[in-house]
Amino acid sequence: MTEVYYTIGMAGHIDHGKTTLTRALTGVDTDRLKEEKERNISIEPGFAPLVLNNEMHVSIVDVPGHERFIRQMIAGVAGIDLVLLVIAANEGVMPQTKEHLHILKFLGIKKCMIVVSKIERVEKELLELAVDEINELLADTDYKDAPILYIDSLSRNGIPELKQAIQKELKNLNQRNSHGSFRLPIDQAFTVQGHGTVVRGTVFEGSVTKDSPLTLLPSEKKIKIRQIQVHNQETKQAQAGQRVALNITGATKDEIRRGDVLVDSENFQVTNMIDVSLQLVSSLSIPLKQRSPVKLHVGTTEAYGKIIFFDRNEVQESTDEILCQIRLDDEIVVRRGDRFILRRPTPVETLGGGWITQPQAQKYRFGEETINMLKKQKERSPSEIIDDLFQTHKLLSTLRLIQLSSLQEEEVKEILSSGSYIKVNEKGYSLKRTVSELSATILERLINYHKEFPLRIGMSKAELLQEIKQDKNLIEYCINVLLQNNAIKKDVQYLSVATFYPSLPKGPLENIVDSLLNDAIQPRKWGDYIKEAAIENQAANELKAYLLITNQAFLLGEDTLVHKNAVEKAVAKLQAQTNERFSLSEAKEILTLSRKYLIPFLELLDEQQLTLREEGNRVWIKK
Repeated sequence: MTEVYYTIGMAGHIDHGKTTLTRALTGVDTDRLKEEKERNISIEPGFAPLVLNNEMHVSIVDVPGHERFIRQMIAGVAGIDLVLLVIAANEGVMPQTKEHLHILKFLGIKKCMIVVSKIERVEKELLELAVDEINELLADTDYKDAPILYIDSLSRNGIPELKQAIQKELKNLNQRNSHGSFRLPIDQAFTVQGHGTVVRGTVFEGSVTKDSPLTLLPSEKKIKIRQIQVHNQETKQAQAGQRVALNITGATKDEIRRGDVLVDSENFQVTNMIDVSLQLVSSLSIPLKQRSPVKLHVGTTEAYGKIIFFDRNEVQESTDEILCQIRLDDEIVVRRGDRFILRRPTPVETLGGGWITQPQAQKYRFGEETINMLKKQKERSPSEIIDDLFQTHKLLSTLRLIQLSSLQEEEVKEILSSGSYIKVNEKGYSLKRTVSELSATILERLINYHKEFPLRIGMSKAELLQEIKQDKNLIEYCINVLLQNNAIKKDVQYLSVATFYPSLPKGPLENIVDSLLNDAIQPRKWGDYIKEAAIENQAANELKAYLLITNQAFLLGEDTLVHKNAVEKAVAKLQAQTNERFSLSEAKEILTLSRKYLIPFLELLDEQQLTLREEGNRVWIKK
């Protein structure tokens, strides 16, 4: 048996019977605050459990109806699955009824039922007039086909039929995601004597247990759970769609504000700049100008900020979607797709609402180019969002992808397994085409390097890493792929194309080598060869390095090179005419060398581990 959880919002004008209807459905009086009892109105959202069957767990939230309490109404309605819009038969459609309907639309609530209350207080003709008003109100809205039910809460007339209709509507709804990361926007925080801090809210997504380590955002305080309650009943777990109270440690009541969010992972980030798709109400009292102060309501959060347009400087009425940006005074926690309401702080009015297209927005220029970018951003599929992120960042961890994309962890992992991406290391992924393009760039750079420096065995890896402006982990991965595919080779720290070998170009450099070979075991100073060939110092240094690295020549002292062939001939001659041990004078006589050349030559033999010096003599190691 699968248990499912839903939240129903009870909305409507003040004194139209929402709280009485909630009591008739659930048996719970949600007017629990002293001030509410005294004034006979609802100020804070009240919650009560509705029992329909064993599989279906429903919370009813009775949201305030008075205009002054629109703020609480928005907080209460956020996160609900079905709305009961209560309209009293004796008063009909009222101004706040219309505003509530706008708010429901902007919050993206698809399912709505119209409940005509207090039907036993009016004559049939008045009831018919009220219904005509309702049909006229709904005619041009998304709720024109919403079912209309008639009840009287005091006599319970119509209550059983309403329960059956609610159950039927809820069966057709999709469940919230209880498998993703946990997110609980807080709408109440208070202290219970002997227990400490308690927070309440509706679980937007994921699930939570007593063992779940939580973080309070945006303060980043680490939170632990003492106890979980759902409708005053202790439970081991709460999940998406449930109204929950958490007894916590790690933060006091005074350190928690309505709108703060509890999360169980690093998947969520705070932001103070969001791109949005905004739909305005039918008309505004005064134009909404560029950079006008606004109040954003999203989840349980209220945040002040400024609205930024990119294609206009003001608007008074518009039926079109407006792609714009809201820059906030404080940080908030939101995901792509979250619905919001926008209100004007003064004069107070609801401006419109919509959904967040980019939670981590940036500053853009005014103009058509930005609007086109925002359109593309709005219409992107999850895979396109991930693809675009890789175009910008090249190498990203799963966590960073979740944070930047505002997608669920399961969505991101599914996209990464699609075959278009490569796991570069334990935490980092990249696009296959990025790896292919970067590998080609590395190969091309090495080819050009060989053309520029034909005498060098290759380009040092450190130089390549520094030169290619890309994530070092990604470059390392591409280098390893090229090595595995035998496209390049590595000699100690030097990288080269697999088919490349250093070669001596014909001309002055080749002439120097020939002269060095002719001078045999008695070469001149290296500088003399350079002057004779009339080449630049850089070319001379390149040649010297080439000869030494390829072992075609050896240093005979600090500024003298001797050709390998000359050394080999001298060694062969000396070995042929000496025993296991020989003296300095023997070597001098055999090779007919002056002390100027003999001492450096014998030291070279020691360096090459051909001989070992012992008490002024040399002992052959290899003969």
